[in-house]
Amino acid sequence: MQERIQEWLSHTDTATRQAITEMQQTAPQELQEAFFQDLEFGTGGLRGIMGIGTNRMNKYTVGLATQGLTNYLKKTFPTPIKVAISYDSRNQSREFAQITADVFSANGVQVYMFQSLRPTPLLSFAIRHLGCQSGVMLTASHNPKEYNGYKAYWNDGSQLVKPHDEGVIAEVKKVKIQDINFSSQKNLISYLDETFDEIYLQEVAKLSLNPELNEKYTNLSIVYTALHGTGITLVPKVLQRFGFQNVHIVQEQAEPNGNFPTVIYPNPEEAEALTLALQKAKEINADLVLANDPDADRVGIAVRDLQGNFVLLNGNQTGVLLMYYLLTMWQKLGKLKGKEYIVKTIVTTELIDAIAEKFGVQCYNTYTGFKYIASVMRENESKATYIAGCEESYGYLVGDFVRDKDGISACAFIAEMTAYAQEHFGGLYAMLLHIYKEFGWYEDALVSLTKKGVAGMEEIKSMMNNFRQNPPKSLAGSPVAKVKDYQALTEKDWQNHTEKPLNFDEKSNVLQFFTADGTKISVRPSGTEPKIKFYFNLKTDFQENTEKIQQVLQEKIKAIRQDLGI
Repeated sequence: MQERIQEWLSHTDTATRQAITEMQQTAPQELQEAFFQDLEFGTGGLRGIMGIGTNRMNKYTVGLATQGLTNYLKKTFPTPIKVAISYDSRNQSREFAQITADVFSANGVQVYMFQSLRPTPLLSFAIRHLGCQSGVMLTASHNPKEYNGYKAYWNDGSQLVKPHDEGVIAEVKKVKIQDINFSSQKNLISYLDETFDEIYLQEVAKLSLNPELNEKYTNLSIVYTALHGTGITLVPKVLQRFGFQNVHIVQEQAEPNGNFPTVIYPNPEEAEALTLALQKAKEINADLVLANDPDADRVGIAVRDLQGNFVLLNGNQTGVLLMYYLLTMWQKLGKLKGKEYIVKTIVTTELIDAIAEKFGVQCYNTYTGFKYIASVMRENESKATYIAGCEESYGYLVGDFVRDKDGISACAFIAEMTAYAQEHFGGLYAMLLHIYKEFGWYEDALVSLTKKGVAGMEEIKSMMNNFRQNPPKSLAGSPVAKVKDYQALTEKDWQNHTEKPLNFDEKSNVLQFFTADGTKISVRPSGTEPKIKFYFNLKTDFQENTEKIQQVLQEKIKAIRQDLGI
């Protein structure tokens, strides 16, 4: 750690040196947190609290990442090399984007940078459309306001995967602060304006499967909130393109603002973040609520239940509805030829696998992170037809011209499937119950435990080691029948006393416990936040008394948590 500190004291600007000296004198614990490690790429790239230090997001960590990425690109591709850059509404995102552009251009790389803030999916689209070799999105997604991040993309528009993520990390580690070239070549930086939005919007509009029905439901009442992020630039436009004219914006959250003044966390997974949107929806008697996170790659929704009350759907439920709708329409339109597929992550509900099986469509399961879904798309290029992908953390992608989760096009398709549900079932909630009647009731829950700092990292590591060495023998009274360890790449069947390898190309720090009654529990440390996550997937037979089903399953989740000690 002292070497890192000394390097920064020797090679950074005056203000940074003064800040480090002050921390040495008055805040030694803060200094340790800032320098005890280097930020590394996880499932979402580089992400951390903004501030001084190697473990923080700042001018120098952004510069190091960009110089290392540049060095790797030059080793991998012939010149000229092109990159695209976008950024969200977070504090310092614009500045970090400009630093990124400066370092790329200083190294002779052609840069296409969005003139103003734009969503993550548009960045992915731009990389592909402009024939870039790489791209960078400055965002920390749904993290608290203290965070920012740096998502690095490859030439197919997806985030970095092996071997390129490891290659970039290796190059970044070689770079010293004095090696960063900040001397921008302005002639190599081009700016993308609203005319580029139109190219993307036209592609999304082509994906619509029900334009006539959308026209019939043009007055479907929709409330939309951007949660102070980038979604406001494109979601109202894409909804209009799909035929929905009755869209009401939550104005208090429409203005981009990195302090996110109206929410605790700008996360559509959190009920609190949708408070203002739900208030507006009740006032105007809306049919649907849509909410994006700041970089608009995720979307959360609220719908009316059978009694007319608004309920929030989780990411699994929205994914189930979306996949069911898409496969139903593909079948109805005669588009299912036997070579179609969908993709989801291993922690996402098994109900999607069951739906895919019914329609004769292959369902791939990948590690958490949309970059792995993009890898499946890349492997199946020209071999099979991609329909859609999803993950339980509110990420969806329809169509293949973007290679990351797309909360913009997802809003359009959620509106379209709402029109379909109104026409055929009386609403989205009724459509979900229809699916449960056919396939069984699936209940999902997520428990995230936050463990900050050095001590927290060690605690998460200890918890994972303990679950591996002392796995639970039973959960909520049902014996554990099978354990999948994606770090060891083994599947152990405790009932038949057998073991077999897991068919994955790389390892991941994930454990899954499967009980005899069909419950699946997944455990993994987050790749983007100081958290350990527990995913609960339960299944039971459908009953008309839905409140009783939910109550029984919620009690079961409590019992499982007790057995796991969480």
